[in-house]
Amino acid sequence: MLNCAHPTHLEPSVASGGSWAARVGGYRPNASTLSHAELDEATTLDDGEPDDLASRVVALRATFPNLAVLGGCCGTDHRHVDAIARAWTGAGYAGTSQ
Repeated sequence: MLNCAHPTHLEPSVASGGSWAARVGGYRPNASTLSHAELDEATTLDDGEPDDLASRVVALRATFPNLAVLGGCCGTDHRHVDAIARAWTGAGYAGTSQ
């Protein structure tokens, strides 16, 4: 599982994929595109942009074909999780909807 990293922080490192990528089954992204160092110094919460986050999470499905658990980490709230769920479903997710 990947945790507490915005997709823009993952994309350069995971673009080439590989057999290891099939082992990733979950992802809880950070809402902010700021680095962890920048976030440590921030005096206000950067909650990013829910729809942009959602589209980037869905785009990672090409690299991580076995993603089955999605959620949110630092800076995310119901808006982000809802946007991710809507984008995932709209992208053809064959799972069970609630």
